[in-house]
Amino acid sequence: MLNNIFIIKFLSFLGLIAIFLLFYSILTVPDPMQNVQLNEADTNKTEVYSVWAIPTEDVSVRVKKLMGGLRSEFGGPQFEPHVTVVGAVRLTEEEARDKFRKGCEGVKKVYSVNVEKVDIGTFYYQCVYLLLHPTNEVVEASARCCSSFGYNSSSPYMPHMSILYADLTDEEKKKAQEKAYILDESIGNLSFQISRLALYKTDTEDKSLKSWEMIEEYNLS
Repeated sequence: MLNNIFIIKFLSFLGLIAIFLLFYSILTVPDPMQNVQLNEADTNKTEVYSVWAIPTEDVSVRVKKLMGGLRSEFGGPQFEPHVTVVGAVRLTEEEARDKFRKGCEGVKKVYSVNVEKVDIGTFYYQCVYLLLHPTNEVVEASARCCSSFGYNSSSPYMPHMSILYADLTDEEKKKAQEKAYILDESIGNLSFQISRLALYKTDTEDKSLKSWEMIEEYNLS
């Protein structure tokens, strides 16, 4: 008799455990719709993107040497030599890639760039830069890409290649400008070709540039 009661209690206990496990499994099953919503959120996430014109390798090496010399004295983050074609635009990655490809198809061909002088600007991302001659090719390349991105600037396009990002006083900027000519005497007469365009993620709030990265590249013919 006692054995039967024990068996009944034991079976009841097992039944309670089974019911508990059943309810637990129901409660912890992931909701597939939640994953869909998360994926959609990732897809719709917007970032800041820019389009850069990339110089040929030999010019990049030369400019990087100049940039390194300026950073050693005036500080600032390291970045790739480039000519800004489209300024900062907030888009999803899919939108940015699509607009970038369409813009590149409008440019297509390699084009030439001529430096006019080393100049200084009024804000962090244009602290010291190489001012470029606004030839029809240079201006048109930017105009075609800006049109694709729907980018409208409040000021006329000023083609340039920044060589130092920093927050400096006016006096320090002038010293950096002079230093650039000391480091590379003929930099003000530099001419080179643009053979590639690149889509970059460029969060302008991140002055360290650690979050900046190339997303896609296009070789001009």
